[in-house]
Amino acid sequence: MQAGNLRERVGFYRPTIGFDDGAGNTEGGFADVPDFVVAASVSPKLGGETVLANRLTGREAVNITVRRSSQTLQVTTDWRARDERTDTVYNIRSIIDPTQKRQWLEMLCEQGVA
Repeated sequence: MQAGNLRERVGFYRPTIGFDDGAGNTEGGFADVPDFVVAASVSPKLGGETVLANRLTGREAVNITVRRSSQTLQVTTDWRARDERTDTVYNIRSIIDPTQKRQWLEMLCEQGVA
């Protein structure tokens, strides 16, 4: 991965603290403003039976690659990512360090799911 490949602007949204809906249930959501926005590479996840099945149900899997930093290390799988240019919302499924060199973080994300 090279810095020139980071062509997208992705915002990361921390889940808000839940509130009582009056019926004993706790509801939560995500803030309207991202915690931070970083340059990223968003590429479709290709291959695999699960990915093909997800496309049949209207879900699209993508890999979002960002530079490893103090901000991006805060992100967990309960956060949400959004492409700030296209307003596409992604749910983060997993986060890995693909090279094990502490330079990048790669997030497997899905669009079109709760």
